[in-house]
Amino acid sequence: MTKPSHPPSLRRLAERTIRDEALFDRGDRVLVACSGGPDSTALLHVLALLRRTIGHDVVGHGIDHGLRPEARDELALAAELADKLGVPFEVTRLDVEPGGNLQARAREARHRALQDAAARRGAAVIATGHTADDKAETVLLRLLRGAGPRGLAVLEPRAPAPVPPSGGGTPRDLVRPLVRARRADVLLHLDRHAIAHARDPSNLDPRFTRVRVRRELIPLMEELSPRIIDHLCALADMLNDVRPEEDPMSELGRAQRRTIEKAQKKGVRIVKIRMKGGRELDVTFPSGKIVLNEKK
Repeated sequence: MTKPSHPPSLRRLAERTIRDEALFDRGDRVLVACSGGPDSTALLHVLALLRRTIGHDVVGHGIDHGLRPEARDELALAAELADKLGVPFEVTRLDVEPGGNLQARAREARHRALQDAAARRGAAVIATGHTADDKAETVLLRLLRGAGPRGLAVLEPRAPAPVPPSGGGTPRDLVRPLVRARRADVLLHLDRHAIAHARDPSNLDPRFTRVRVRRELIPLMEELSPRIIDHLCALADMLNDVRPEEDPMSELGRAQRRTIEKAQKKGVRIVKIRMKGGRELDVTFPSGKIVLNEKK
């Protein structure tokens, strides 16, 4: 009689992804972005456990955006776990002012702070706790915003940094060791190892589109197709494999792309595009190519 097979553990899923995608090598230092939430807490624990197997070094780093008083206690949980694991842990405290485009401004400030920390600590890469559920949600969010094929090729296991360090130098790539694991795998790992973690109340706030996608749209889609998360992740991977290497409009929505394409057909020399976060782009067409120039 054959024994029933068990799904791979979170540790095993992470190790496979690290090795299959060559996310980092023996001797590399990995900076783990850890907020104290379940995904990043599990990532910190798993990468610490894998040090003997893979031979890397781990440092942890948390970001307090200055927007929620609870963040201090959440990061204290992460620091406590790091101390138990023998992982150095630091916190950067930011001052992101409330106002328009808050999420975009906070995200950019967070990425820059992580790049600065990685440069300071000599880390080869920055690891984040994105899961397969995050990847599927992001595909749906991009679809809702009218993204094209390349815009749907999201959350690959390794990706270039979105911003450079403040002082210049080489940006560290982002790596996602948990991107092939489900959120349920994360919660099972935390429960199995009795690891304390925090929950960000903004993840329950229906004012955010991502929360509605997570709590309303995906459960409905799972009723129609129980493996919809797998299918959406596979779609993102396929589009990543076939997308052109250089598409200047990869991050633009459908309306923005159509505006640019119409301008190019009409022979317009320059067109202005407004981006999230208040940024503005001047789009020009030298020798028939599309070139995006960010306005300073």
